[in-house]
Formats: sequence, C-alpha cells, structure tokens
Amino acid sequence: MIDVKHLIENPDLYVASQRARGADESLVEQIVSADAERRSSITAFEELRAEQKAFGKRVAAAKGDEKQQLLAEVKELSANVKAAEAASDEAKGRLDGLQRRFPNLIEDGVPAGGEDDFSTVKTVGTIRDFSADGFTARDHLEIGELIGAIDMERGAKVSGSRFYFLKGVGARLELALMQMGLDLALKNGFIPMMTPTLVRPETMQGTGFDVEHDDEIYKLERDDLYLVGTSEVALAGYHADEILELGEEPIRYAGWSTCYRREAGSAGKDTRGIIRVHQFNKLEMFIYTSPEKAAEEHARLLDWEEQMLAMVELPYRVIDTAAGDLGMSAARKFDCEAWVPTQETYRELTSTSNCTTFQARRLNIRERVAAEDGSKGGTRMVATLNGTLATTRWLVAILENHQNPDGSVNVPAALQPYLGGLEVLPVL
Repeated sequence: MIDVKHLIENPDLYVASQRARGADESLVEQIVSADAERRSSITAFEELRAEQKAFGKRVAAAKGDEKQQLLAEVKELSANVKAAEAASDEAKGRLDGLQRRFPNLIEDGVPAGGEDDFSTVKTVGTIRDFSADGFTARDHLEIGELIGAIDMERGAKVSGSRFYFLKGVGARLELALMQMGLDLALKNGFIPMMTPTLVRPETMQGTGFDVEHDDEIYKLERDDLYLVGTSEVALAGYHADEILELGEEPIRYAGWSTCYRREAGSAGKDTRGIIRVHQFNKLEMFIYTSPEKAAEEHARLLDWEEQMLAMVELPYRVIDTAAGDLGMSAARKFDCEAWVPTQETYRELTSTSNCTTFQARRLNIRERVAAEDGSKGGTRMVATLNGTLATTRWLVAILENHQNPDGSVNVPAALQPYLGGLEVLPVL
C-alpha cells in the first residue's frame, strides 16, 4: 500500500498519479481526512486512558461515601474509554481500507492514459517478409498440429475451452525455453524456486490483487485458497513479516510454476490457439532490494528479458505501459512484445514491473538499516520488482516467426542444445 505520511506531505503528487491512471482522485482527500480522524480519535482515547489511571489512584485513596461516589464515576469513565477505543479502531479500519484501495504512486515519465496510450521505447529486429520467401505464413496452431506439438481439441474435451495439451516437440520446446531462461537467471545470481500455486487470501491481497472483486482469479471456496496467475504472488509472500539483511546485493529469486487465469473479460478474444489460455507455465524473476536501487534493478530485469528474446531470434518492441494500464502494485511497467506474423501485430510475451515499496508495505517486509556509526540501526520497507523470462505464450511467436513452407520450424541456435541438438521441428 502507499505511504500515508508521504501522501499527506505531497497530496498533489498523488492526485496527479490518480489522474494519469484515470482513477479516483478524491481518494487522496479521503485518506487525508481519514488520517486526521484517526489521529484525533487516538488522542481522545489516550487522554481518557490517562484520566482513568489518575482516577484509579483517587479511588484507592478514598474512603466511605466518597469512595462509593467515585466508583460510580469510574463506571461512566470506563464506558467512555471503551467508546473512545472503539472509535479509534473504527477510524484506523477506515484508513486501512482506503489505503488498500489506493494504487501505487506512478514514477515520473510514465505515460498518462489507458491501454493504447503507451510509448514505444525501442523496436528491435526485422519483421520477416513471407511473400519474399514465396509462401503465406501459417498460424501457430496450424503449425503446432502439423508438427504434433499442440492439441487443442483434446484439451477442450478434457478440461473445456482455453485448455490444451502440449505434446512431443511442443512439450520439449517449452521445457527447453524454460531451462534456457533458468540458466540465464542462474548466471545472474538468481536462486531457483519451485513455488506453491495455491496461496492464502492475505498473500494474494498483499501482492496487490483484489480477491473480492477480481474475476481473473480462481478461488477454492472450500479451502479459502487462491490459484496464482504468476509465481510473483508466492515469491512476494515468501518473506512476509520478515526483516531482511540485504547488504550490498539484492535478493533475486527465479520462480518456476504453473499459472492460472480465468480470462473472465476475454470472451471472444484470442479463442484460437494458446495465446490466451486458463493454464500455462512461467519462469518469473522476483527481486527484493533497497528502494534507492529499485530503478537500477528494473533496468537489469528488462535487459535480461531482451537477452532472452535475442536468443530466440524474435523481432520485438519494448513499450512503456501507460498509467491506466498498470496493475495496482506497479509504479512502472515495461512490456516486451514480439511480432506475430499472422496477426500482423506485436503481442506481449513478457513484462517487468517496479512495485517500489508498495507490496512490502502490505506484506510487512523490511530491511535492517545500519546507523551512521556502524551500529545496529532501524528498519525500513524494501522495494520489490518482478519480470518474466519465459512462458508458454512464447511458443506462438517462435513457431510463427521460424516456420518453413512445409510447416516445419527452424530451432533458434541458442535453443538447440536444450533440444538435444535438434535443428528443425519436422512435420509428422
């Protein structure tokens, strides 16, 4: 959640952030008012408590009728104390509720507006001209069926729409991609993690997801657990209520997990193939670092994602996501979108978000800070960041961009060692 003290000191900054997001600007004033009410109620409670303690001493020293009269007054004072305490708790609850509704403060330079208002940071690679190659590009599903990699029909038979089987070279290709991503992560100091895919409500909420109103989340009602749409959730909750010793280096995790999304708002969109599905696998980078190092780590995450795209030889672009298209936790997000030939457009393959101290504040994750004299100091919130190195959707771009006229697919050179030296995925 946001830092209330910082909001009260800089309300215009938060109003501007809400305006850029297209979100409710009045929440800023509501939080300012709720905080003032909370402070006032705490003061009233503490004054009454002090009066109650002083009154107790008078009662102890009194005798006879005077003591009986004071005891009657004590009951009234005790009731007033309880009422003041209840008012204080209610004011705190109101402020907490507003805090949890308020999205992260965006970074300077984030484009204002909605989904289509992003800015293009760079475009990399050459879009393939299939007409020059003398054939019309097939889409990934047709290719996947020709090479025995994707089976949507049986996926639907077993589980319903937007489910699939990856088989043969399809399963091998995804595993190869994930393993190549993991090797890149290991080379850069990440700790590999196989994460839970079911989490408690407080972990889901702590990461910034609205469990009450988010139709994208699968919930197991009987167990009060949620299926995650990314291992970011489990990795964010991993250090909840802890004090970290970060030192000079961030803590970097690479989470490998199956992910689930209901795609409730996607009726009629991307119904063909594996672009938008309910279940997929993903390799997610997650970083805990000091707040002042967060922007630097964000740049590193983006660079590692671009290295992966270069290794699979895909044309892509990087976009700076507009404020209104950011999730609640992100202060800034860069998407890497690969060219999909049959759709004649770029589609998101990976993204990286700087969540600053937002998630850590919700999950109570702090770092120990040394005092200037080197002695043991206090604590402060850490910053968290995330980014994707590989996911099932990458197969769409790989199959379409590297296809041959007969439907076979050339394997990018960097992936070949992970496929036992296989250079071409042949038609069956």
